[in-house]
Order: sequence, then structure tokens, then C-alpha cells
Amino acid sequence: MNDLPNVPITIEGSCVLHQMFRFDWESWKRLPADAQQKVAGEARELLQRWERGSGEPARNQSALFSLLGHKGDLLFLHFRESIAELNQVELEFAQTQLNAFLELRHSYLSVVELGLYESSAKTYAALAEKGLAPNSPEWNAGVREVMERQSNAMAQRLYPLIPPAKYLCFYPMDRRRGEEKNWYNETMSERQRMMHEHGMIGRRYADSVRQIITGSIGFDDWEWGVDLFAEDPLVFKKLIYEMRFDEVSAIFALFGQFFMGVRLQSNDLGAWLDGRLT
Repeated sequence: MNDLPNVPITIEGSCVLHQMFRFDWESWKRLPADAQQKVAGEARELLQRWERGSGEPARNQSALFSLLGHKGDLLFLHFRESIAELNQVELEFAQTQLNAFLELRHSYLSVVELGLYESSAKTYAALAEKGLAPNSPEWNAGVREVMERQSNAMAQRLYPLIPPAKYLCFYPMDRRRGEEKNWYNETMSERQRMMHEHGMIGRRYADSVRQIITGSIGFDDWEWGVDLFAEDPLVFKKLIYEMRFDEVSAIFALFGQFFMGVRLQSNDLGAWLDGRLT
């Protein structure tokens, strides 16, 4: 068993892009009212199409949030089926007149990820019992079969709709890789145990918070991105605070910047540009 792979199987779904913009209010205020309406109308039509999504069931959605604080004014959240489609979203938005009033201050690229710790341990043990060598063609075929089966069973989680909740909290995070504490030096069984305990906290908040975890190793500066959606923003504080006390977060977690946004529907974009949240 000690010779079995230490890397858990992961399955991936939607590709995700967060874009955080600063809005040039001074230039906007100098624009004549009729020109403002034209700019807002064009952006509203594009956002309406993005909100609806495409496919069956509807995927490829986008959502807009009004950011609080100094880190930006608007956050675009895009879910697409490929990295290329996310790039197309960037290019399409760059052609709009509204883009001239926006400065991109931050972005984050990742992909919806589910880590299969329990399935990985069972799969590796079953393949080893068959006498298959790790990473042999037969072994890899067995792993792919599990991935395909799990991907089909978890399609709704891998390709989620953007929750309609009023508030969004987004942050990136890492696992420690220091000399004293290194997540990746822990055995898979230990990581599985800690992640199970960590996940039990999140389950207690399932009625009030929707959580979407995305993987970004090789895509961006951190290892994971976390999106939390809720109708009451205080639940973000309570959930994250409680998680700080469990072993995974207390010993191995590092956190990046936090972004807090209020959902801005396409039909409310004009009001926002007038300085109002409806």
C-alpha cells in the first residue's frame, strides 16, 4: 500500500474567470446623458445574454456584482466550458463601449474541481489487488473509468448554475508547503481525514451558503479559489471563522485577498451607473 500513488483523483468541470474592475466615474459623468444611455443599453444586452447562458441545461453563464471597498467597483464572474471560451468572453467585452470606462485591477482563472479522496483510496487499492502496476496502461484505464463514472454522476456540481444569491464572497487560498508544515508531505489518508472534518463544517452551513471550489494550480498564483454565495453576508464571517479552528485551516491554509460583492442584475445596470443599487 505504501507504493500506491499519493495524489488524489480530481475531476474538473466549468472553467471560471473572475474579473475585478475599477470604474472611471469622472469620465462617465462627463459623458452626455444620451451617450450614457447608449453605452448602458449595449452593456445590458450583452449581460442579459450572458446571464441566460447557453446549452441544455443552461451553462456558460456570467454574473455581475457591485464590489465593496478599495479593491474595485465591479466583479464579473464567468463560467464557461473551456479556457478558450473564457478568452472569447474577454475579447467580446473589450469591444463594448463600457469597457472604455473600466480598468482591470485583478483577475482569477480556475476550473471547478472535486477532489475524490475516498474514491481514490478505494480505486488504487482495488487496482493494486488486481496486480496492476501504478501508471501502467491498465492502471490508467481503470482510473479513467472511475473519473468518467464520477463525472457523469456529479455533472450538476461540476457544471453549476451561478447561484442567484444576493451576496458573493470570493477568495483564493493555498496549502502550506513550508519546511515545518507541508500539506503535500502528509499521507493521502491523513489528508483525507482532515478534509473530511473540514467538509463537515461546510455541510452545517449548507442551508445558508452555496460554495463552489475551483482549482487553479498551473492557472493562477494560488492553488484554489473559493466562491461563497448567500442572502445574508454575515454567514460568510461565521463560516470562515469556524473553519479557521479546524486542523486543515489552522495549520495548513494560507489565504489571499477577499472580495465582497452585491449581485447586480443586468436590468439594474443603468441604475448602478446612476449611483443607485435597486
